Amino acid sequence: REHLFFSPAFSSRSCCPSSTPSPRRVFASRRLPAPQSHAPKQKPSTRTKKKGVPVTTRAVIHENITTLIGNTPTIKISDKLCPPDVEMYVKAEYFNPLSSVKDRLALAVIEDAERKGTLKPGMTVVEATSGNTGIAVAMVCAQRGYPCVICMAEPFSVERRKIMRMLGAKVIVTPKGGKGTGMVKKAEELAEKHGWFLTSQFENEANWKFHEKTTGQEILRDFNGKNLTHFVTGYGTGGTFHGVSKALKANRPDVKICLLEPSAAPLLASGTKTERKPSGAPVASHPAFTPHPVQGWTPDFIPLVLESGIDMKDELIPIDGPDAMQCAKDLASKEGIFTGISGGATFSGALKVAKSAPKGSSILCMLPDTSERYMSTPLYDQIQADMDESELEIAKSTPSFQLIPGQEPILQA
Repeated sequence: REHLFFSPAFSSRSCCPSSTPSPRRVFASRRLPAPQSHAPKQKPSTRTKKKGVPVTTRAVIHENITTLIGNTPTIKISDKLCPPDVEMYVKAEYFNPLSSVKDRLALAVIEDAERKGTLKPGMTVVEATSGNTGIAVAMVCAQRGYPCVICMAEPFSVERRKIMRMLGAKVIVTPKGGKGTGMVKKAEELAEKHGWFLTSQFENEANWKFHEKTTGQEILRDFNGKNLTHFVTGYGTGGTFHGVSKALKANRPDVKICLLEPSAAPLLASGTKTERKPSGAPVASHPAFTPHPVQGWTPDFIPLVLESGIDMKDELIPIDGPDAMQCAKDLASKEGIFTGISGGATFSGALKVAKSAPKGSSILCMLPDTSERYMSTPLYDQIQADMDESELEIAKSTPSFQLIPGQEPILQA
Protein backbone atom coordinates (compact mmCIF):
# COMPACT_ATOMS: atom_id res chain seq x y z
CA ARG A 1 0.00 0.00 0.00
CA GLU A 2 1.28 3.43 -0.85
CA HIS A 3 1.82 5.87 1.98
CA LEU A 4 1.71 9.64 2.15
CA PHE A 5 5.00 9.38 3.99
CA PHE A 6 8.26 7.82 2.86
CA SER A 7 10.01 4.79 4.29
CA PRO A 8 13.41 6.07 5.38
CA ALA A 9 16.59 4.11 5.77
CA PHE A 10 17.26 3.59 9.43
CA SER A 11 20.54 4.20 11.14
CA SER A 12 21.84 2.07 13.99
CA ARG A 13 23.20 5.15 15.69
CA SER A 14 21.52 6.93 18.57
CA CYS A 15 19.19 9.82 17.80
CA CYS A 16 21.38 12.17 19.86
CA PRO A 17 22.79 14.88 17.55
CA SER A 18 26.16 14.46 19.22
CA SER A 19 26.58 11.24 19.90
CA THR A 20 5.63 -3.64 25.88
CA PRO A 21 2.39 -2.62 25.36
CA SER A 22 1.81 1.06 25.86
CA PRO A 23 2.93 1.98 29.40
CA ARG A 24 -0.51 3.13 30.36
CA ARG A 25 -1.65 3.81 33.90
CA VAL A 26 -2.44 0.57 35.73
CA PHE A 27 -4.30 1.90 38.72
CA ALA A 28 -6.49 4.98 38.84
CA SER A 29 -5.24 5.40 42.40
CA ARG A 30 -1.89 6.54 41.03
CA ARG A 31 -3.33 9.59 39.29
CA LEU A 32 -3.22 13.10 40.59
CA PRO A 33 -6.53 14.91 40.85
CA ALA A 34 -7.55 16.30 37.48
CA PRO A 35 -7.86 20.06 37.11
CA GLN A 36 -11.19 19.87 35.28
CA SER A 37 -14.27 20.77 37.27
CA HIS A 38 -15.85 17.43 36.41
CA ALA A 39 -13.07 15.41 38.06
CA PRO A 40 -14.21 13.09 40.86
CA LYS A 41 -13.40 13.91 44.43
CA GLN A 42 -10.68 11.81 45.98
CA LYS A 43 -10.36 10.63 49.52
CA PRO A 44 -6.71 10.33 50.54
CA SER A 45 -5.55 7.44 52.66
CA THR A 46 -2.12 6.32 53.78
CA ARG A 47 -0.25 3.07 53.88
CA THR A 48 3.31 2.21 54.86
CA LYS A 49 5.97 0.80 52.59
CA LYS A 50 8.91 -1.22 53.83
CA LYS A 51 11.33 0.67 56.06
CA GLY A 52 8.45 2.71 57.43
CA VAL A 53 8.15 5.18 54.54
CA PRO A 54 4.59 6.57 54.43
CA VAL A 55 2.96 6.61 51.01
CA THR A 56 -0.25 8.43 50.14
CA THR A 57 -2.76 6.56 47.99
CA ARG A 58 -6.10 7.69 46.61
CA ALA A 59 -9.22 5.64 46.08
CA VAL A 60 -11.06 7.02 43.06
CA ILE A 61 -14.21 5.95 41.29
CA HIS A 62 -14.63 7.88 38.04
CA GLU A 63 -18.09 8.81 36.85
CA ASN A 64 -17.08 8.36 33.21
CA ILE A 65 -14.01 7.95 31.01
CA THR A 66 -13.61 11.67 30.25
CA THR A 67 -12.68 12.48 33.87
CA LEU A 68 -9.40 10.65 33.21
CA ILE A 69 -8.35 13.15 30.55
CA GLY A 70 -5.39 15.30 31.55
CA ASN A 71 -2.86 15.24 34.38
CA THR A 72 -0.39 13.31 32.27
CA PRO A 73 3.02 12.66 33.85
CA THR A 74 6.28 14.49 33.28
CA ILE A 75 9.21 12.06 33.07
CA LYS A 76 12.91 12.84 33.43
CA ILE A 77 15.23 11.49 30.72
CA SER A 78 18.29 9.64 31.95
CA ASP A 79 21.87 10.26 30.82
CA LYS A 80 21.49 7.37 28.37
CA LEU A 81 19.87 9.90 26.03
CA CYS A 82 20.23 13.24 27.76
CA PRO A 83 23.40 15.18 26.87
CA PRO A 84 25.65 16.34 29.74
CA ASP A 85 25.12 19.60 31.61
CA VAL A 86 21.38 19.87 30.83
CA GLU A 87 18.21 18.21 32.05
CA MET A 88 15.52 16.86 29.74
CA TYR A 89 11.92 15.95 30.48
CA VAL A 90 9.02 14.60 28.44
CA LYS A 91 5.30 15.04 29.06
CA ALA A 92 3.75 11.70 28.14
CA GLU A 93 0.34 12.41 26.64
CA TYR A 94 -0.24 8.72 25.89
CA PHE A 95 -1.35 8.44 29.52
CA ASN A 96 -4.66 9.95 28.45
CA PRO A 97 -7.41 7.30 28.27
CA LEU A 98 -7.30 6.91 24.47
CA SER A 99 -3.53 7.35 24.42
CA SER A 100 -3.00 10.78 22.87
CA VAL A 101 -2.99 14.50 23.53
CA LYS A 102 -6.06 14.80 21.27
CA ASP A 103 -8.27 13.49 24.08
CA ARG A 104 -8.01 17.00 25.50
CA LEU A 105 -9.09 18.61 22.21
CA ALA A 106 -12.08 16.29 21.79
CA LEU A 107 -13.41 16.97 25.27
CA ALA A 108 -12.81 20.70 24.83
CA VAL A 109 -14.72 21.13 21.57
CA ILE A 110 -17.62 18.85 22.56
CA GLU A 111 -18.15 20.49 25.96
CA ASP A 112 -17.82 23.96 24.44
CA ALA A 113 -20.46 23.15 21.80
CA GLU A 114 -22.79 21.70 24.43
CA ARG A 115 -22.50 24.87 26.52
CA LYS A 116 -23.20 27.08 23.50
CA GLY A 117 -26.10 24.94 22.34
CA THR A 118 -24.60 24.29 18.89
CA LEU A 119 -24.40 20.57 19.69
CA LYS A 120 -27.74 19.15 20.76
CA PRO A 121 -28.71 15.64 21.93
CA GLY A 122 -28.95 13.21 19.04
CA MET A 123 -26.87 15.29 16.61
CA THR A 124 -24.13 13.59 14.61
CA VAL A 125 -20.58 14.85 15.18
CA VAL A 126 -18.24 14.94 12.16
CA GLU A 127 -14.52 15.77 11.97
CA ALA A 128 -11.53 15.47 9.64
CA THR A 129 -8.45 13.92 11.23
CA SER A 130 -5.18 12.09 10.76
CA GLY A 131 -6.44 9.66 13.38
CA ASN A 132 -5.79 10.71 16.97
CA THR A 133 -8.43 13.44 17.04
CA GLY A 134 -10.91 11.07 15.41
CA ILE A 135 -10.21 8.41 18.03
CA ALA A 136 -10.64 10.96 20.81
CA VAL A 137 -13.84 12.41 19.31
CA ALA A 138 -15.22 8.88 18.86
CA MET A 139 -14.50 8.17 22.54
CA VAL A 140 -16.26 11.31 23.79
CA CYS A 141 -19.19 10.73 21.41
CA ALA A 142 -19.52 7.14 22.62
CA GLN A 143 -19.59 8.34 26.22
CA ARG A 144 -22.06 11.17 25.46
CA GLY A 145 -24.26 9.19 23.08
CA TYR A 146 -23.65 11.17 19.86
CA PRO A 147 -23.36 9.41 16.48
CA CYS A 148 -19.88 10.06 15.08
CA VAL A 149 -18.52 10.27 11.52
CA ILE A 150 -14.78 10.72 10.87
CA CYS A 151 -13.12 11.69 7.57
CA MET A 152 -9.53 10.52 7.24
CA ALA A 153 -7.14 10.58 4.30
CA GLU A 154 -6.14 7.22 2.87
CA PRO A 155 -2.42 7.13 3.84
CA PHE A 156 -2.83 7.29 7.62
CA SER A 157 -2.30 4.06 9.57
CA VAL A 158 -5.07 1.46 9.30
CA GLU A 159 -5.05 0.72 13.02
CA ARG A 160 -6.47 4.19 13.58
CA ARG A 161 -9.47 3.38 11.37
CA LYS A 162 -10.09 0.15 13.27
CA ILE A 163 -9.91 1.85 16.66
CA MET A 164 -12.43 4.49 15.61
CA ARG A 165 -14.79 1.84 14.27
CA MET A 166 -14.37 -0.14 17.51
CA LEU A 167 -15.51 3.01 19.32
CA GLY A 168 -18.66 3.10 17.20
CA ALA A 169 -17.67 5.76 14.67
CA LYS A 170 -18.18 5.63 10.90
CA VAL A 171 -14.89 6.25 9.07
CA ILE A 172 -14.98 7.86 5.63
CA VAL A 173 -11.62 7.36 3.89
CA THR A 174 -10.68 10.09 1.40
CA PRO A 175 -8.19 9.78 -1.52
CA LYS A 176 -4.58 10.47 -0.69
CA GLY A 177 -4.36 12.91 -3.58
CA GLY A 178 -6.67 15.27 -1.69
CA LYS A 179 -4.23 15.44 1.24
CA GLY A 180 -5.40 17.03 4.49
CA THR A 181 -7.42 19.73 2.76
CA GLY A 182 -9.40 17.01 0.97
CA MET A 183 -10.53 15.30 4.15
CA VAL A 184 -11.42 18.70 5.66
CA LYS A 185 -13.56 19.61 2.64
CA LYS A 186 -15.30 16.23 2.81
CA ALA A 187 -16.19 16.79 6.47
CA GLU A 188 -17.49 20.28 5.60
CA GLU A 189 -19.65 18.88 2.80
CA LEU A 190 -21.12 16.20 5.05
CA ALA A 191 -21.85 18.68 7.84
CA GLU A 192 -23.60 21.06 5.44
CA LYS A 193 -25.64 18.39 3.66
CA HIS A 194 -26.82 16.50 6.73
CA GLY A 195 -26.93 19.26 9.34
CA TRP A 196 -24.21 17.60 11.43
CA PHE A 197 -22.00 19.33 14.00
CA LEU A 198 -18.50 19.95 12.61
CA THR A 199 -15.95 20.20 15.42
CA SER A 200 -13.51 22.28 13.30
CA GLN A 201 -10.46 21.29 15.30
CA PHE A 202 -8.12 23.43 13.17
CA GLU A 203 -10.11 26.65 13.74
CA ASN A 204 -11.86 26.12 17.07
CA GLU A 205 -10.61 28.41 19.87
CA ALA A 206 -11.86 25.92 22.47
CA ASN A 207 -8.93 23.74 21.36
CA TRP A 208 -6.10 26.02 22.52
CA LYS A 209 -8.05 27.47 25.45
CA PHE A 210 -8.38 24.00 26.96
CA HIS A 211 -4.62 23.51 26.69
CA GLU A 212 -4.05 26.85 28.40
CA LYS A 213 -6.38 25.78 31.21
CA THR A 214 -5.11 22.20 31.63
CA THR A 215 -1.84 21.27 29.88
CA GLY A 216 -0.20 24.61 30.61
CA GLN A 217 -1.29 24.58 34.25
CA GLU A 218 -0.02 21.02 34.71
CA ILE A 219 3.41 22.09 33.44
CA LEU A 220 3.43 25.10 35.75
CA ARG A 221 2.49 22.85 38.65
CA ASP A 222 5.12 20.20 37.84
CA PHE A 223 7.88 22.82 37.53
CA ASN A 224 6.76 25.01 40.42
CA GLY A 225 9.99 26.09 42.14
CA LYS A 226 12.05 24.17 39.56
CA ASN A 227 14.19 25.26 36.64
CA LEU A 228 12.51 25.26 33.21
CA THR A 229 14.24 27.06 30.35
CA HIS A 230 12.75 25.57 27.14
CA PHE A 231 9.41 24.17 26.01
CA VAL A 232 9.55 22.14 22.78
CA THR A 233 6.60 20.98 20.67
CA GLY A 234 5.54 20.31 17.11
CA TYR A 235 2.15 21.18 15.70
CA GLY A 236 -0.86 19.46 14.20
CA THR A 237 -3.68 21.90 14.87
CA GLY A 238 -1.38 24.10 16.96
CA GLY A 239 -3.62 23.78 20.02
CA THR A 240 -0.93 22.46 22.37
CA PHE A 241 1.60 25.05 21.20
CA HIS A 242 -0.85 27.96 21.43
CA GLY A 243 -2.44 27.08 24.78
CA VAL A 244 0.72 26.02 26.62
CA SER A 245 2.66 29.00 25.27
CA LYS A 246 -0.09 31.32 26.50
CA ALA A 247 0.14 29.85 30.00
CA LEU A 248 3.94 29.93 30.07
CA LYS A 249 4.24 33.47 28.70
CA ALA A 250 1.87 34.70 31.41
CA ASN A 251 3.56 32.89 34.30
CA ARG A 252 7.10 31.90 33.23
CA PRO A 253 8.00 34.47 30.53
CA ASP A 254 11.68 33.48 30.54
CA VAL A 255 10.86 30.01 29.16
CA LYS A 256 11.88 29.82 25.50
CA ILE A 257 9.18 28.39 23.21
CA CYS A 258 10.64 26.14 20.49
CA LEU A 259 8.28 25.14 17.68
CA LEU A 260 9.06 22.26 15.32
CA GLU A 261 7.93 21.32 11.83
CA PRO A 262 9.07 18.65 9.35
CA SER A 263 11.96 19.68 7.11
CA ALA A 264 9.97 18.14 4.23
CA ALA A 265 7.02 20.46 4.92
CA PRO A 266 8.42 23.86 5.92
CA LEU A 267 5.11 25.72 5.86
CA LEU A 268 5.99 28.25 8.55
CA ALA A 269 9.59 28.59 7.40
CA SER A 270 8.40 29.46 3.90
CA GLY A 271 6.76 32.67 5.11
CA THR A 272 3.75 31.97 2.88
CA LYS A 273 0.40 32.24 4.62
CA THR A 274 -2.57 29.95 4.10
CA GLU A 275 -5.48 31.47 2.17
CA ARG A 276 -8.68 31.01 4.19
CA LYS A 277 -12.43 30.75 3.85
CA PRO A 278 -14.57 32.97 6.10
CA SER A 279 -14.69 30.04 8.58
CA GLY A 280 -10.89 30.08 8.85
CA ALA A 281 -10.59 26.73 7.07
CA PRO A 282 -8.00 26.51 4.25
CA VAL A 283 -8.95 27.27 0.66
CA ALA A 284 -6.23 25.10 -0.84
CA SER A 285 -3.10 23.09 -0.13
CA HIS A 286 -0.03 25.05 0.96
CA PRO A 287 2.67 25.32 -1.75
CA ALA A 288 5.50 24.40 0.65
CA PHE A 289 3.93 21.09 1.66
CA THR A 290 5.41 17.78 0.59
CA PRO A 291 4.66 14.35 2.12
CA HIS A 292 6.43 13.61 5.40
CA PRO A 293 6.45 10.66 7.82
CA VAL A 294 5.33 12.44 11.00
CA GLN A 295 1.65 11.51 11.15
CA GLY A 296 -0.35 14.06 13.11
CA TRP A 297 2.10 16.89 12.46
CA THR A 298 1.83 19.68 9.89
CA PRO A 299 -1.10 19.12 7.54
CA ASP A 300 -0.91 20.65 4.08
CA PHE A 301 -2.08 24.02 5.41
CA ILE A 302 -1.33 26.29 8.37
CA PRO A 303 -4.16 25.83 10.89
CA LEU A 304 -5.85 28.99 12.15
CA VAL A 305 -5.37 27.80 15.77
CA LEU A 306 -1.61 27.77 15.14
CA GLU A 307 -1.44 31.00 13.15
CA SER A 308 -3.34 33.00 15.77
CA GLY A 309 -0.65 32.23 18.35
CA ILE A 310 2.43 32.10 16.16
CA ASP A 311 3.99 35.26 17.61
CA MET A 312 4.63 33.37 20.86
CA LYS A 313 7.29 31.13 19.32
CA ASP A 314 10.91 32.03 20.02
CA GLU A 315 12.51 29.56 17.63
CA LEU A 316 11.42 27.42 14.66
CA ILE A 317 13.34 24.16 14.17
CA PRO A 318 13.12 21.74 11.19
CA ILE A 319 13.01 17.99 11.93
CA ASP A 320 14.11 15.21 9.55
CA GLY A 321 11.95 12.09 9.26
CA PRO A 322 14.73 9.52 9.85
CA ASP A 323 15.78 11.34 13.05
CA ALA A 324 12.18 11.23 14.30
CA MET A 325 12.01 7.48 13.68
CA GLN A 326 15.32 6.81 15.39
CA CYS A 327 14.43 8.89 18.43
CA ALA A 328 11.13 7.03 18.87
CA LYS A 329 13.10 3.77 18.82
CA ASP A 330 15.71 5.09 21.24
CA LEU A 331 13.09 6.30 23.72
CA ALA A 332 11.51 2.84 23.69
CA SER A 333 14.66 0.73 23.89
CA LYS A 334 16.70 2.94 26.24
CA GLU A 335 14.09 4.64 28.43
CA GLY A 336 11.06 2.34 28.17
CA ILE A 337 9.07 5.34 26.89
CA PHE A 338 6.72 4.05 24.20
CA THR A 339 5.84 6.95 21.92
CA GLY A 340 5.08 7.33 18.23
CA ILE A 341 6.76 9.08 15.33
CA SER A 342 5.53 12.51 16.43
CA GLY A 343 6.96 11.90 19.91
CA GLY A 344 10.26 10.86 18.35
CA ALA A 345 10.20 14.00 16.20
CA THR A 346 9.59 16.21 19.23
CA PHE A 347 12.36 14.53 21.18
CA SER A 348 14.68 14.96 18.19
CA GLY A 349 13.92 18.68 18.35
CA ALA A 350 14.56 18.75 22.08
CA LEU A 351 17.97 17.15 21.50
CA LYS A 352 18.78 19.86 18.95
CA VAL A 353 17.84 22.45 21.55
CA ALA A 354 19.96 20.68 24.19
CA LYS A 355 23.00 20.69 21.92
CA SER A 356 23.13 24.49 21.82
CA ALA A 357 21.47 25.36 25.14
CA PRO A 358 23.54 26.89 27.97
CA LYS A 359 24.77 24.65 30.76
CA GLY A 360 22.13 24.10 33.39
CA SER A 361 19.24 24.34 30.94
CA SER A 362 16.06 22.36 31.63
CA ILE A 363 14.12 21.28 28.54
CA LEU A 364 10.56 19.91 28.41
CA CYS A 365 9.06 18.38 25.28
CA MET A 366 5.66 16.90 24.46
CA LEU A 367 5.10 13.26 23.48
CA PRO A 368 1.72 13.36 21.73
CA ASP A 369 0.79 9.68 21.50
CA THR A 370 1.67 6.00 21.78
CA SER A 371 3.81 3.88 19.47
CA GLU A 372 0.91 1.42 19.12
CA ARG A 373 -0.68 3.78 16.57
CA TYR A 374 2.20 3.16 14.13
CA MET A 375 2.60 -0.60 13.82
CA SER A 376 1.62 -0.58 10.14
CA THR A 377 3.94 2.35 9.32
CA PRO A 378 7.65 2.55 8.43
CA LEU A 379 8.45 2.97 12.15
CA TYR A 380 7.99 -0.79 12.47
CA ASP A 381 9.57 -1.87 9.16
CA GLN A 382 12.53 -3.40 10.98
CA ILE A 383 10.51 -4.88 13.85
CA GLN A 384 9.66 -8.46 12.91
CA ALA A 385 6.98 -10.75 14.31
CA ASP A 386 9.10 -13.90 13.87
CA MET A 387 12.17 -14.80 15.92
CA ASP A 388 15.49 -13.53 14.57
CA GLU A 389 18.74 -15.49 14.69
CA SER A 390 19.71 -14.31 18.17
CA GLU A 391 16.28 -15.24 19.53
CA LEU A 392 16.44 -18.65 17.88
CA GLU A 393 19.82 -19.27 19.52
CA ILE A 394 18.31 -18.47 22.92
CA ALA A 395 15.35 -20.76 22.18
CA LYS A 396 17.71 -23.62 21.29
CA SER A 397 19.88 -23.12 24.39
CA THR A 398 17.51 -25.33 26.44
CA PRO A 399 15.97 -28.56 25.12
CA SER A 400 12.23 -28.07 25.71
CA PHE A 401 9.48 -26.13 23.90
CA GLN A 402 11.31 -25.18 20.74
CA LEU A 403 9.56 -23.71 17.69
CA ILE A 404 12.29 -23.66 15.03
CA PRO A 405 11.33 -22.81 11.44
CA GLY A 406 11.37 -25.88 9.17
CA GLN A 407 11.44 -28.29 12.11
CA GLU A 408 8.80 -30.15 14.07
CA PRO A 409 7.83 -28.31 17.27
CA ILE A 410 9.51 -29.71 20.37
CA LEU A 411 7.50 -29.82 23.58
CA GLN A 412 9.08 -31.80 26.42
CA ALA A 413 12.66 -32.88 25.73
